[in-house]
Parts: sequence; C-alpha cells; structure tokens
Amino acid sequence: MQIVCTDLEGVLVPEIWIHVAQKTSISELRLTTRDISDYDVLMRKRLAILKTHGLKLKDITDVIATMAPLPGAVEFLDELRAKTQVIIVSDTYIEFAKPLMAKLGWPTLFCNSLSIDGDGAIADYHLRQPDGKRHVVEALQSLNFSVIAMGDSYNDINMLKAAQHGFLFRPPRNVIDEYPQFPVTREYAEIKAAIERVLE
Repeated sequence: MQIVCTDLEGVLVPEIWIHVAQKTSISELRLTTRDISDYDVLMRKRLAILKTHGLKLKDITDVIATMAPLPGAVEFLDELRAKTQVIIVSDTYIEFAKPLMAKLGWPTLFCNSLSIDGDGAIADYHLRQPDGKRHVVEALQSLNFSVIAMGDSYNDINMLKAAQHGFLFRPPRNVIDEYPQFPVTREYAEIKAAIERVLE
C-alpha cells in the first residue's frame, strides 16, 4: 500500500517566516531551511531575533492568519487524497499551523511544538523527535507502507532518501545541485502525474 508524505511550507503554503519578515521588515527572518541546513542553528537564530525585537507568538500568528495556501495547492491535495493517503510532515509548529490546516481542509499533520512564556513570547521550540521526517517514513515502512515523499528544502532530504520514491518540488538551485538524484518538479500537475505513475 502506498502513502504520500509531503512537506508543508514552500510546497502547499508560503514560507511562514518569509511572510513574518515582510510584515515586520526584519530581513534576517527571511532565512529558511532552503538557506541553512542545520535546523537548530536556524531556529536559535530566529528565537534570538524575536527576543531582540520583542516579538510575541501573537505577532506571528496574526501574520499567519492572513496567509493562504499556494495557488492550486488545495485542489492538488484534494485530488491526491482521493487517490491515496497523505500525511503532511513538517518542521513547523502546531501553534502556527492550525489556521493553515483549516484552509487546506484539515489534512493529517505531523509537526512540532513551542513553549510560550507568561508574556506570550516564544521561549523555546521542541522537536517531536530529532530527524523527525525520516522517522515518519521509516515508521510507515515498518507498517508495510511504501512511501512517496516530496519536499523542497534541506530538511526534507532525509525523508526523501528514506522513501521508496522521493521528489523535489520547487526547490532552490542549491538544493538541486547538492542532491541531483531526486527528480525535480515545479507544477502541481507535474508532481501529481509523477505520483500517479508510482501509484499505478
């Protein structure tokens, strides 16, 4: 039996931190897992920036509330879910993701969580487990699923490597150059056709 594991940001919805950077005019927050491969380094940098500028969780969730899925993402996800099971596997946080999950029709989401202090600031982040995307794929494989994985960034690579079939979707040039073994797709019709070929 086949199952699809897909990344969230950059694949189905815009990058949350880039939107926060645009709304706050804090350019350093534009860095994502497309730029920095070490997730802990990236998140520690983000938390330090938020503290320096006095930004709270609500400042971020207010931005997220204005965001919409990428054009065509809802239709793509609906069509895919009609053919096979789909799990969104993301390094985002449940405190961020709820409004976006509602707009995507409440798909299954595996993600992480945040600690919020008494002032409403983000005190820390908590990974469900290290290298969680890879572990999801391996756990599903232990249940006799054959996994098709898709993502766009450095933090998706271990998931793609572990899956029976891995696809890059709209990745930046640096990721393409470093991981040429993965087919690159740029449109939902293209990735949908590639997945359907595997499902046949």
